[in-house]
Amino acid sequence: MAAIIKPIRPTGSNQPEPQALFGKQTKAIVVTTGMLAFISFWRASAIVLCDLASTAYYIGGIVEQACGRSAPYFILAVMLFSYAVRAVYVESCSMFTRGGVYRVVKEAMGSTLAKISVSALMFDYILTGPISGVSAGQYLVGLINELLKLAHSGIILPADFSAAFFAIAVTAYFWRQNILGIEESSGKAMRIMQVTTVMAVIMIAWCGLTIFMRGAHLPPFELKFTDDSLGWLKHFPGARTIGTLGILIAFGHSILAMSGEESLAQINREIEAPKLKNLLRTGLVIFIYSLLLTSLVSFFAVMIIPDSVRMANYGGDLIGGLAMFMVGPLWARLALRAFVVFVGFLILAGAVNTAIVGSTGVLTRVAEDGVLLDWFRHPHKKYGTNYRIVNMVAMLQIATIVLSRGDMFLLGEAYAFGVIWSFVFKTLSVLILRYKDQYHRLWRMPLNLTWFRPGGKDFPLGLTLTFAVLLATAVINLFTKQVATISGISFTLALFLIFEISEKVNGQAQHAYG
Repeated sequence: MAAIIKPIRPTGSNQPEPQALFGKQTKAIVVTTGMLAFISFWRASAIVLCDLASTAYYIGGIVEQACGRSAPYFILAVMLFSYAVRAVYVESCSMFTRGGVYRVVKEAMGSTLAKISVSALMFDYILTGPISGVSAGQYLVGLINELLKLAHSGIILPADFSAAFFAIAVTAYFWRQNILGIEESSGKAMRIMQVTTVMAVIMIAWCGLTIFMRGAHLPPFELKFTDDSLGWLKHFPGARTIGTLGILIAFGHSILAMSGEESLAQINREIEAPKLKNLLRTGLVIFIYSLLLTSLVSFFAVMIIPDSVRMANYGGDLIGGLAMFMVGPLWARLALRAFVVFVGFLILAGAVNTAIVGSTGVLTRVAEDGVLLDWFRHPHKKYGTNYRIVNMVAMLQIATIVLSRGDMFLLGEAYAFGVIWSFVFKTLSVLILRYKDQYHRLWRMPLNLTWFRPGGKDFPLGLTLTFAVLLATAVINLFTKQVATISGISFTLALFLIFEISEKVNGQAQHAYG
């Protein structure tokens, strides 16, 4: 809010007007944040969950394809571990206005590693759109084929091809909307999560009734890896057993269940006061919601859908398949499945848009730091948006969909690369910043040993353990996820080289004009 302050002449004064004294009127502009609109922790939670909770639609099938019927246990373990990772983000946000990966890594380890970390993060963002769009397409195609089957039609839509076509159409739609300048609204996110919550409550209650009436057993805790899910470790002793190595491999295949954590750092600035208290509340709401929805859906799917048809018919459409095997009349199960598809379209399509918005935001901030050519920042002549960055992101996402041919499992394998390495760089940076006195934080991740003080500092046991688990998982994933390793490293190096070249070109231009 800007206010104009004018000098006021006292009542009854014989002094001349201010214009006569000073020649012209003096004006002062006071800039305040009084008119800025901040959001509650409920709305902040909804924005993050629109990205994070979407994984519930596809994570169960991807992890079971990799390690067998014990997948729900590892998804549960990842969702519990996500609270520790979220605590890392909360601590970083208590140090900076934004606690994103690029800013934190740059402060801790310098610009080179910051550019590498943001390159890995961009690989995550680029894949978020395709995997969400293809997942939404799989659910829609599954419902259409179910209805065609009930109508005794001989037409069956090819699942992967149709899902890829749908994902491209959704990506193209949101590309256009972002060129026009789509309005980001916490209210929209709140309504989407309200509808998703209704669906989740109905699903959980109906699954509970089904298990009560039919009976069911918890899935066995066993590991059944395929050669593809073991990658270069398929001949390594101990990789297929329930030991440290086998558990780490299965945990690594489940890690993408907590993708979307970076959204918490990006929304931090918009949270209303008291900011830190509401940020902690946001993290708790996200944890409880995603833990219940993602974990329970995975357990119910294995317990209710028969093994003979679960992965063969519903691998990419797990919640839709779950709806069809509930107790109750067929019309009610079809109605539930249609509702699941409707909610899935809302949340997964929203994740496609979030991926474009997030990618554009990250690259814009990098460009503002002189690491990306100024050419990318040129606004659209009519709409004023960063259309060149939006164009690049959309083209990369569409290319990813085309190359994957709508294969959810291939996308899921590649997706985990950017997720895990961005977490590794982030956690290591926050750990390093613990030993730099100038970085004050209002809150620290728990488990700090005050009795062990090397150099006069508390030993951050919680941060250290979190980093150790993330690093071990990331290294294991390098050897088990061949597609992710090759494509992820190639993409990261290519984008890093673009950053390096751009920074040098920008530096030369500044020197020439300086």
